[in-house]
Amino acid sequence: MTPPTAGAVRLVDAALEATVVLSFSRVGYAVRSRLAGWPQDGGFTGAGRRFVVTGGNSGLGYATTAGLLRAGAVVVFSVRDTDKGEATLARLRTDLGVEAADRAGFDLLDLADLSSVSRFAANRRAEELPLSGVVHNAGAMFATRSETVDGLEHTYQTHVVAPFRLTTELLPTLTAAGHARVITVTSGGMYAQRLDAARIDAPTGYRPSTAYAHAKRAQVVLTAGWQQRFAGSGIDFHVAHPGWALTPGVEASLPRFRRVTGPLLRTPDQGADTVVYLALSDRPDQRPGRLWHDREVRSLHKLPWTRSGRDEAAALWSRVCHDAEVEPAGR
Repeated sequence: MTPPTAGAVRLVDAALEATVVLSFSRVGYAVRSRLAGWPQDGGFTGAGRRFVVTGGNSGLGYATTAGLLRAGAVVVFSVRDTDKGEATLARLRTDLGVEAADRAGFDLLDLADLSSVSRFAANRRAEELPLSGVVHNAGAMFATRSETVDGLEHTYQTHVVAPFRLTTELLPTLTAAGHARVITVTSGGMYAQRLDAARIDAPTGYRPSTAYAHAKRAQVVLTAGWQQRFAGSGIDFHVAHPGWALTPGVEASLPRFRRVTGPLLRTPDQGADTVVYLALSDRPDQRPGRLWHDREVRSLHKLPWTRSGRDEAAALWSRVCHDAEVEPAGR
């Protein structure tokens, strides 16, 4: 059989992307990963690299941690209590073997407490070992509006403010690596949401899915902002959309979605594939500051009304700096 041309591959990929449902589902991953031109894993290695993965004990975070360990990397994953950390290490030993699991460690991190963020970052700096990358994966959807110990709305702090502060406080050890990447895991829900910096913390009319989608849209906008300010620093910033994956968070927060999508949902490993790819492959170096899905750069918008301008992005950056109580110095 004659292999498909590059043009035919692009047409298939574009057709999948246009359907949304097929693109985000396990169908999209299964088709794309079999197409000619799918970036191969042969040259990816984590040997000599060290990463932080937040929320590494389950779902996409566990799959990302495992994927990096399989490639030979060292991983420090975050958990909110010691029992979860020890249980995750035991699971890694079972799934990957002792040698790989011995390259993993954990530390406590509560994104709803900025002092915890600072302690976690201080521990990484104290290790005096450069970081090749940070994967901001941890997050949750909250049924009702509430505030953290820092007085900020939970969804906004855990997905936007706390990761921003963590990145800022890890800049010295990321810069020391010479070449590092910061990867944020977003969600397809952000495609339905326009950025509104003044309402990013859902001050009125709280809806869990809307607050979550708004925070995920903010992550995409901030990624571009980081890249613009830190181009040439040796740190590249990426955001990855994993598609629809079957994770504990989806089962707990979106039971109706889980029932409707059923067998279409990706496995956690399929959802984490692009995150691991961004961490280890050299190819993303040519296209930093972008949104990736299934190892390719994708559009930031599927609906025209979700677009916002530079002023809104600047307002978000300023507000997050204020709320995170940091101001990262770029160029």
